[in-house]
Amino acid sequence: MIQIEELVRFCRALRESGIHVTPAEVITAATVFQVIDTSDRDEVFLSLRSVLATSVDDFPAFAELFDEFWSQSPRKLVERDVITRNAPAKGAKGLAFFLEHWANSLRADGKPINVPGASDTESGAEKDFSAFTNEELEEISRLARRVVKRLASKPSRRWRPVRRGHKVNLRRSLRLSLKTGGELIDLAYKQRRPKRTRLFVICDVSGSMDLYSRLLLQFVYGLQNSFARVESFVFATSLSRITGELKNKTYQRALDRLSASIHGWSGGTRIGASLAAFNAQWLRRIDKRTIVIILSDGWDTGEPEQLAAALSLLKARAGRLIWLNPLLGNTTYQPATRGMQAALPLIDVFAPAHDLASLRALEPHLVL
Repeated sequence: MIQIEELVRFCRALRESGIHVTPAEVITAATVFQVIDTSDRDEVFLSLRSVLATSVDDFPAFAELFDEFWSQSPRKLVERDVITRNAPAKGAKGLAFFLEHWANSLRADGKPINVPGASDTESGAEKDFSAFTNEELEEISRLARRVVKRLASKPSRRWRPVRRGHKVNLRRSLRLSLKTGGELIDLAYKQRRPKRTRLFVICDVSGSMDLYSRLLLQFVYGLQNSFARVESFVFATSLSRITGELKNKTYQRALDRLSASIHGWSGGTRIGASLAAFNAQWLRRIDKRTIVIILSDGWDTGEPEQLAAALSLLKARAGRLIWLNPLLGNTTYQPATRGMQAALPLIDVFAPAHDLASLRALEPHLVL
C-alpha cells in the first residue's frame, strides 16, 4: 500500500513544479483520505485538486503530475494503519515525521517548517483547533457567549428614560415639576441605550478549511444563540444563509443538517463569487453599525478582481470588516495566495482564528 510518505512526496513534487503547497495543505490532504473512497481514482483526483491546487491556472500542471506520480504505483492511495479516523499516525514514518522533513528538498538552509499541533505541555487556550477533543468543543460556545455578553452590554452615546437609575434626567425632571408649581418632587432618570451593533458572519466550509470550519462554526453557533442581531452564512462554491438552521438546535444536530444540505461542503472555494452573491442580497442591510466577519484561509479558485470588488463594496458600507484566517496562527504562514493578496488592502482587521486565545483576542474588534 502507498503510505503517508508517498503523499508527502507528491506534495513536494507539486511544490517543485511551482504549485504553492504548504504543510497546512498536506495535513488537509491527509485528512481528506479519511472520508473519501480511495479506490476511486476520479474521487481521489478531484479531492486532492480541491485542496492542493491554489487556482484554476494550476489545474493542468496538477493533472499532469497526478497521472505521472500515481500511475507508477498500483497500490491503494492510503495506508489505513497509518492514517485512521480516531488515532494519530504512529511510528517514525508518521505524518509528523515527514512534515518535519518537508523543507529538506525545498529550502537551502534545511530548517524545518513548524506545523501547528497539540502537545502535552501546551495550554488549552493555545491548543490548535485541529487537535481539539469532543470534550473541549463546548468551551468554544462558552467563549462566544461571553464575547456576546460583553458586546450587548456596551453602551451607546444615546440616552433613554427609565423609572429608576443613577443618572437624573434634569430636563424631564423640570418638566414634571411644572405640575407641582416648580417643586422638584418627582425625579426622572435616564440611562444610556445599549449599542445596536449587528454582526454578519460568513464562514468558509470548503475542503481546505475542513480542519477548522466545524470548530469555527461552533463559535458562530454560540454567537447566533446568544445575540439576536447576528446573521450567519457559509460558502464553498456558493453562498447559503444558515441563521435559521443554527437557531434553537443542538450544535451537532445543526452541523449534521448543514453538512448534508449545503452545496459544495468540503469542496472547492469561490470566495469572490460567494461575497458577490452576499452583496446582491444583503448589502442594503449593512451600515456603519454593522461588523462583517469573514472566516476563511483565502484559498480561492475564482478571480481576485471579483473578490476585491465585493470587498470594496462591503468596506464602504460596514462599520468594520474583519477577516479571520486560521493559517495565520502558524508563524511560517505568509498570505501569498491571490485571494489573500487581493483582500488585504481592503480589510480593517486581519487576525488568526486557530485557537481559543485568538478568538478571545477578537473581542476588542467587536466594539464600534
